Amino acid sequence: MSKQFASQGDLEEKEVAFEKLSDNAYAYTAEGDPNTGVIIGDEAVMVVDTQATPVMAQDVIRRIREVTDKPVKYILLSHYHAVRVFGASAYGAQEIIASRDTYDLIVERGEQDKASEIGRFPRLFRAVESIPPGLTWPTMTFKGEMTVDLGNLEVKLMQVGRGHTKGDTIAWLPEQRIMMAGDLVEYQSTPYAGDAYFRDWPQTLDRLADFNAEKMVPGRGPALKSAAQVRQALAGTRAFLTDLYGCVNSGVAAGKDLKTIYRETYDFMKPRYADWVIFDHCMPFDVSRAYDEATGHEHPRIWTAERDIEMWKQLEG
Repeated sequence: MSKQFASQGDLEEKEVAFEKLSDNAYAYTAEGDPNTGVIIGDEAVMVVDTQATPVMAQDVIRRIREVTDKPVKYILLSHYHAVRVFGASAYGAQEIIASRDTYDLIVERGEQDKASEIGRFPRLFRAVESIPPGLTWPTMTFKGEMTVDLGNLEVKLMQVGRGHTKGDTIAWLPEQRIMMAGDLVEYQSTPYAGDAYFRDWPQTLDRLADFNAEKMVPGRGPALKSAAQVRQALAGTRAFLTDLYGCVNSGVAAGKDLKTIYRETYDFMKPRYADWVIFDHCMPFDVSRAYDEATGHEHPRIWTAERDIEMWKQLEG
């Protein structure tokens, strides 16, 4: 393989920020690593996405304890990916909440995704031994929408549409117009779309835009502290997806093979997006999924550690 596989070359420590968005909302970010959102009510705390391991989660917990002594009662899994869910055991939460679609994806492909992502992200999973055996299972699921009361603070959990996965969930503070978007929205970071629905995702982003959020914790990238930044993140994510899928779809229509389409799409996207975090990591996975969708495979195929390597050798070898 001419390029280092996925993020195996990304071993440098990242600078963490823990930023206050309101008296009730904080963003834990680290230079393009997966973000965690923290929502604090009068009685309890909700953590949105948990970090990759319990060891990594300890730093989030330390920062939470700097601003509140309220118990972490709820964890929200914005989706099922391993880098988002396997820190959950560190928080001692009463409930782990996810959409029913996310639960179904854990049943279908959770073990394979765990092995796949551990291979892709050696730095994030260097404390992999701290993860308890098995998978992170939701204790509470919902379809469409549910409301959680943290004590004089209602948090709306909502499925707005398919995008990054079919189970994507946002957390929304309507009175404060603050959104925790998960990987539906990225800022200065490449959208990972290996499990995506390319034809649905732009419309889902349009629905998110209708919320008119004034602040946002995206899936990756710095916290967004103004409505203008939120709009920029939504537009940037949308542009990346439509540019990539349009290029792949044109190649499929012209009868080109996957490797040819990959090289042409990479060359088209690189001048526009190469400075975004994890660009080289994401592109082979994103183009592979876009090719599948453009050739009639509605639902994403399961990634395994073995399939990851085979695909990388095919496209980057």
